[in-house]
Amino acid sequence: MKSVRSDWATALLVCRKCSKRLDGGFGPKGRTSLAKALRKELGVGKGRKGKFGVVEVKCLGVCPRGAVTIVDGANPGEWKIVPARQDIEEIVSALRLKG
Repeated sequence: MKSVRSDWATALLVCRKCSKRLDGGFGPKGRTSLAKALRKELGVGKGRKGKFGVVEVKCLGVCPRGAVTIVDGANPGEWKIVPARQDIEEIVSALRLKG
């Protein structure tokens, strides 16, 4: 089996279905998806060379109303439910990510 190196400290899995249901929901005007807003706030680089990975995945099965589900790969036992329009800085702080 081959392996490929990555510089990621962790991978954030963001539910694509939740994001799609909100039709954005984050950023200054509330039109940005959570994954895109997290990438911008964390200064994530391209691909596997970035500090963190922010990956949109299929439905995680939680389906909260007016929120998005996130799984932090460094802490997979505790999933986060992020309400729409929550400040991105607060989200990053709650995830305890060092960007």
